[in-house]
Amino acid sequence: MSLPTAQKFAWNLAKTLMTCVVLIKTSDGYSVMTDADYDGDPTQIIRVYDPF
Repeated sequence: MSLPTAQKFAWNLAKTLMTCVVLIKTSDGYSVMTDADYDGDPTQIIRVYDPF
């Protein structure tokens, strides 16, 4: 997923679920998941989206 698409998706997901979401860099591009589900390398986190 491209960075602009991932950023829009992350913000939308955070606001919809009302939970913190992380945007991470992967070998295939960028990915988005809830903060609670991410247990990988913290240096891969690009941004945390907090809806509050």
